[in-house]
Formats: sequence, structure tokens, C-alpha cells
Amino acid sequence: MYTILIVDDEPIVREGIRNRIQWADHGFECIGDCENGRDALETVTRHPPDVVLTDINMPYMDGLELSRHITERFPKTKIIILTGFDDFEYAQQAVKLQVTDFILKPVTSAELREMLDKLKLEMDEERGHTEHLKRLKHQLNESLVLLKERFLERLASSPMKRSEIESKLSYFDIPLPGPLYIAMAADMDERRSDEQHVDNELYAFALYNIIQEILAGEPGTAVFRYKENKVMTILSGSGEEELQARAQKLAEDIRGSTKQFMKFTVTLGIGTMCRDLQDIRYSCRASEAALEYRLLIGRDQVIHITDLEKRGNAPLQDGIETESALISAIRAGTDAEVKASIRQLIKELGSASISIDLCYVRIVRVMLAVLQTLMEIGSNENELIGKEKRLLSDLYSFRSLDEIEHWLNEVCEQALRDVAKTRKDMTRTQMLEAVDFIQRHYEDVELSIKTVCSRIYMSTSYFSALFKSHTGKTFVEYVTEVRMEKAKELLKHSLMRTYEIAAKTGYQDPQYFSVLFKKHTGDTPTEYRNKMTSGRVSP
Repeated sequence: MYTILIVDDEPIVREGIRNRIQWADHGFECIGDCENGRDALETVTRHPPDVVLTDINMPYMDGLELSRHITERFPKTKIIILTGFDDFEYAQQAVKLQVTDFILKPVTSAELREMLDKLKLEMDEERGHTEHLKRLKHQLNESLVLLKERFLERLASSPMKRSEIESKLSYFDIPLPGPLYIAMAADMDERRSDEQHVDNELYAFALYNIIQEILAGEPGTAVFRYKENKVMTILSGSGEEELQARAQKLAEDIRGSTKQFMKFTVTLGIGTMCRDLQDIRYSCRASEAALEYRLLIGRDQVIHITDLEKRGNAPLQDGIETESALISAIRAGTDAEVKASIRQLIKELGSASISIDLCYVRIVRVMLAVLQTLMEIGSNENELIGKEKRLLSDLYSFRSLDEIEHWLNEVCEQALRDVAKTRKDMTRTQMLEAVDFIQRHYEDVELSIKTVCSRIYMSTSYFSALFKSHTGKTFVEYVTEVRMEKAKELLKHSLMRTYEIAAKTGYQDPQYFSVLFKKHTGDTPTEYRNKMTSGRVSP
């Protein structure tokens, strides 16, 4: 719906136009009428209409002067001139003012309705064109933002020709006049889980906004989102000391503001100074490398890569003793000793001045030793085996030694569970093998605990405890029970004599066999057979 204002010094004309037209049917709303140009200009100033329908000859301010003011101050407002034959000269002046149309007095309702329908079509077309231009402009602005960020990402990571860099800096209006440059990378100290991926994006965007606000008044800067939710800043300046001090101050401001307003902490890495646009990527790479030292130095820091390069080289112990203690504890299944060994490893890493790569190498070596141990004890089907790639990706995602210690504890706890399960499965298999061996060799007079232990490769003392736990009986009790059950079957289903049955069930002395049988069943072999024959006892 478009708005229209009627301006005419004759009341009968104003009322006639206003009352004879069903404005809504033509897509208009009449917001009022004025009797002269002065009043009309005040109304237009307060509430600019889409269309002004005005007479030319009016007191105080005529239609031409009103049109001139409206054209200058409200160029989007359409002007329709009411004119007579005698106003032709005025009409010519109105053309120069670029009025939209003329209506010749006296005006009829049909002419006015036709003019309104025609005007609405024109205005609809203009509005559609304007909206289209707005959309195109919005898309262009969005594309420019994206293209600008992509260019800065390339500048920070890939080789580019100086001419291309200079051209793009000019095109995107990025102020990096130099001649010195230094990069600064900012990263959140805590990374949320996959379920909170959206939160990670929001927090990273909040960090980006904070840095943008802090650097808003800084000359010679470029800020952009970088890989893995980092925010990269490139600073340019003319003096080394001044640029270093500026980078330090801005980094501290960012760190403090983030902690104060966002309730999470960030670490910032400051790269090396460079003198060429083409070398900015090396400074960016160095700032990322500085961030990695958060693992050893701790969170919520401003870390200069140059400070780390100047550190003394306190040697890292070879760690063999600590790793051996850890592996021994895993083999023994002692949780407290495992945790103590891990704590010692983390302490050694934290107290040494080493490269971050060497730190990772040491931890990977420990992890591989744990996996090797599991394979050696037969844990090939268990939780950790075959997951080396996942474990490595986990390792490189951590931001502090505390996180790595927690992770190593979890890995080794799983290793302990794997060891316990493997040993339990192996023990069960060995016990089943022992029982099967007894069932197949109960006739052997030489059958003994030593014979079985040599078969399943286990010490007699360890076997005795495990066998009773598995069967509920000692080895002798179990063998005797097996032999007695076999003897009962032979007494029931064969005509073999007692001494023959004794020999058949592993007893050389028939008398000893009879004593054991009576103790086991309450009857002598002969009594048992007689009862079975007469049907007075169940098998």
C-alpha cells in the first residue's frame, strides 16, 4: 500500500478528490490533505508520503516551490501536478523539476483512477527493481567479505606474488603499509565436545568480534578467522621495537577482555618479524607454532616464538626408566603404580626445555609401548588395539599437559581392563583345557597335577588356586569325582569285575578303589551293582 497526500487551496477540490476515490482498491492510502504548499511541506517533512498530488497556484507556497523542496529533500516521493490550460508555462517549469505526471483540471474520477493504476504499476516495478538491487548489493557485500577472508587465509598460508598481494590489499582496502609485519594467532584454551560444535563456533565468533573491536582504532591491521577456529591478526609498522611492544599490548588486551567478558580464556602466539609481504606467511606459521607451546607452558598466556627459540636447552631424560615402570605396572595390573608412572612422565616433560615435536614423540613412544604390551599378552581383540590413528588424532588435539595426563590415564585404565579381561579369558581357556584333558585321560594311572600343568603351561601352585576357583573342587577331588562317575556307569552297564573297573578308571589297587567308591557313594562296588540291578537306586 502506497501513501498519497492531496494539496489544493480549494476545499471543494480537495474533498472531491479525497471522497470520490476508493483508494485501497487502487493500492493507495490517502494520509491527508493540505490547503497550501507551506502546510504540505511540514506534513511531508514529518511523514514523507510516496506520492504528493498538488495544485500549482496556491497561497504562501505554490506547487512549483513545494515540488522543488520535495525533489531536493525527498527524491523518492512522486509528484503529480494538477494544472489548467492557463498554467502551461508553470507546467514547463514543473517538467524541469522532474515531476512524475500532470492531470488537467477539471479532473474526473475516471481520469484520477486511471492515473493511480498507472502510477501503482510504475511504483511496483521500481520497488521490485530497488529490492533486486538491494539483494545484489547485499550478495556483493557478502561475497566481498568472503573473498577478503579467503585472500587473507592464502596470504597467511601459501606463497603469493608480491604484485598479487599488493593488488588484493588495495582492492579489499586492507591497510598493511609496512615496511615491517608481525602475525598474532589467538585460540580458545578449551575445545568443546562434538555435541557442542555449535557452541565452539559461537565462542570462536565471539573471540573474533572482541579482537575486531580492540583493533578497530589500530592503524595497519588485518583480522580474520583462521583454521580450526583460530583468529589471526597481521600488524604492520615502521619500527621493530614499537611493533613488538604494540603486538604484546594488543595481545594482553585481547587476553584480558576475553576472560572478563566471555568467561573463557585464550592463548595468543606472536610470530617472527618480517620485512616483506611475501614473508607474512612465515610469521603466521611461527605464531601458530608459538600457540602449540601452550601444551608445555600452560594456558591463558601470550607466547612469543622468539622467546622460546632463545630458551636454554635443559635436556630431557631418555625416559626409559619411567616407561619401563609404566609397562611393568600395566602388566601387573596395579592402577596406583600406573598413575604414578604417568605423573612422573608429565613432570619430566614439563620441566624440560624441549620442542613441542619432541614432546609428542615421547608421548607417542609411550603409547606404542602400551599397545605393544597388549599385543604381547594376547589382547589383539581388545579395546585399544587397531585404534592408533584415533589415539594420535586425540593426542594432537590437546592444549595442556594436564589434558594429556588425563588422556594417558584413560588410555592406561583401558589397557588395565584389557589385560584383566585377556588374562581372565586365557585362564578360562586354560581351565577348560585342563578339564578336557582330565576327562580324556582319567584312565591313566599316571594322571597328576604336574601332568596337567605341563600340558597348559602353568605352575602347579597357580593352577591349584585357579582350578578350585573354576570348578569349586581341588584337583584330586575333581579327578576322583570323574573316575567315580565313570565307575558307576561301568557297574551299571557292564559285567566287568571290580578289579577290571578299577584298572579302567585309573586305579592299580582294587582294594583302594573299593574304599574310595564306598566313601563316594556309601556302597561297595558290589552293593551298588546289586541295587542298580534290583532297581532300588537311581543312577
